[in-house]
Amino acid sequence: MNFSPIIIGTMRWGIWGANHSQKEVQKLIEISLDEKLYTFDHADIYGDYTTEKLFGDAFAEMNVKREEVQFISKCGIEMPCSNRNYTVKSYNYSQEHILKSVDQSLKNLKTDYLDLLLLHRPSPLMNPAEIGESFAILREQKKVRHFGVSNFSPSQFDLINDVFPLITNQVEISLNHTHSFFDGTLDQMMLKKLQPMGWSVLGNYFTEKSEANERIKKVLGQLCQKYAAEENQILLAFILKHPANIIPVIGTSRWENIKKLHESLRIKLEHEDWFKLLQAKNGKEIM
Repeated sequence: MNFSPIIIGTMRWGIWGANHSQKEVQKLIEISLDEKLYTFDHADIYGDYTTEKLFGDAFAEMNVKREEVQFISKCGIEMPCSNRNYTVKSYNYSQEHILKSVDQSLKNLKTDYLDLLLLHRPSPLMNPAEIGESFAILREQKKVRHFGVSNFSPSQFDLINDVFPLITNQVEISLNHTHSFFDGTLDQMMLKKLQPMGWSVLGNYFTEKSEANERIKKVLGQLCQKYAAEENQILLAFILKHPANIIPVIGTSRWENIKKLHESLRIKLEHEDWFKLLQAKNGKEIM
């Protein structure tokens, strides 16, 4: 499946972030498509189960063919909020819940199919056989074209992949969060010749003060000058250099940032510069 080189995340478009109007959502979609970024990442829970509908209502009034875009969604989290009467946050991968969740996402997005469905987070109670059967039903009904997981460890990925073929694992990846570089997650994707997706790709650099971020800032200052780039572009270029060919999911709700981050694709960090950033994050030489 050919995703756009950067995936547009919608989590902050609704009430969990910018609280955009329908027209503002349409502008974000237009800018994304102008940049040839045509893959949009959703989850049923975003905006307390409201953001998919916000996007779907906006998209339905645009002159864009469905086959020109790709919709990703996630299911499996049951989250107590004003729109659901759950008494405790939990994960549910029963066949009934998966099928019902997909039907609701299709209704909200006003589409006949999802290009990709992800299991949002692993559950200690997930039954691989039941999940595999659910995926088979959705594929047979042509409601979902491809399947994957999100935030799964390598062993959890294999648990599901052994009963039904998956195409990706969407995990947290940034200069601040490099666990997947070393815990086998990206190794597994490369071994299986699959492309991982990365979320929160700018990490906490712009939102938290820390000694690590102060060290990173000093190196970024040098690299921004060297590559004629901005800090967010260098941070994204750090992810893009990895040989796993990570597809970043950018969570911005500002159209100008979509353009800026798309320009990161032109930046080819040199080998030593990549390790300078890693060393700054760690605060010491690599072992």
